[in-house]
Amino acid sequence: MNKYALITGGSRGIGRAVCVRLAQEGYHVLINYASNEAEAQKTLELCNGQGELMPFDVSDNTAVRAALNDWMARHDGEYISVVVNNAGIRRDNVLALMPEDDWHRVLDITLSGFYNVTQALLPAMQLRKFGRIVNMASVSGLKGLPGQTNYSAAKGGIIAATKALAQEVARRGVTVNAIAPGFIKTDMTEGLDEAALKKQIPMGRFGLPEEVADAVAFLASPQAGYITGNVISINGGLYT
Repeated sequence: MNKYALITGGSRGIGRAVCVRLAQEGYHVLINYASNEAEAQKTLELCNGQGELMPFDVSDNTAVRAALNDWMARHDGEYISVVVNNAGIRRDNVLALMPEDDWHRVLDITLSGFYNVTQALLPAMQLRKFGRIVNMASVSGLKGLPGQTNYSAAKGGIIAATKALAQEVARRGVTVNAIAPGFIKTDMTEGLDEAALKKQIPMGRFGLPEEVADAVAFLASPQAGYITGNVISINGGLYT
């Protein structure tokens, strides 16, 4: 039987690295993306074809359910045992000047996206008494960062939801953990003053998406079966 893993926001950056890493672990990866099919196709190629594209907007519950129900109908007797809730966006601004849409869009993708995708996949995980849920948080959700009230709220909410859900499903063999990256070299950190920011990081560098993906691969493995409700910081010592 194939092992299936769904990675939301899998077309670029950390999501792409996670897709590639889980494909190396023998998973058939379901690469979710909202609109950039060209980048998603590149991810699939990097996975050596060991996967498929699954386009939908995680914040749209109807679209999420339609895509996942269609997949389930075509894979009778199989299920998605790993989900990595990685989709997210930044729309930075001080709160006093933040447009209402920027507040809602950031929370809708991160928090509503987590709800929409995870709730749809949980029944099968609990029925089979094995599942791995990995939520992508951020150092911003742990300590808060100025200019990111919306992003900090979304990622802080993901951390709290991780801890709560872990207690709900632990008896069914489902683990729920979060990863809180610091500054990672992706398109989301392009435009930041890397030279100045590196001075704040004890290791003196930005992290790599592959370093985050390695942690996801471990949390998704059977060997991590007694780890749940935790937040793993990958930030080079920036915040402990």
